[in-house]
Amino acid sequence: VQLVESGGGLVQAGGSLRLSCAASGSIRTINDMGWYRQAPGNERELVAYITSIGRTNYADSVKGRFTISADNVMKTVLLQMNSLKPEDTAVYYCNVGGLDTTFRGFRSWGRGTQVTVSS
Repeated sequence: VQLVESGGGLVQAGGSLRLSCAASGSIRTINDMGWYRQAPGNERELVAYITSIGRTNYADSVKGRFTISADNVMKTVLLQMNSLKPEDTAVYYCNVGGLDTTFRGFRSWGRGTQVTVSS
């Protein structure tokens, strides 16, 4: 299973970015799709995830500012990021879990996309 992320970049504080992640490969079903981030010197942390039935969960630090959505038919997950702050600066990673066409469970990571928020 391959994940391709796009949408990162440089933005001023208060601005917006939208991240996209497209999954491809031998996918039978997707159970959940999410975004993590890792800033220099920090551990990777959960930003948000969404399940196949639409349940979402957000880190407290992004609640009210970020919105996650997914299209399991298209195997795409989006992260709309508004009111960005300098502390949102990090490499953002897509993460997807599900079953492949051999009914084996998988969990895949994208390569990451850089988000930089200037003050």
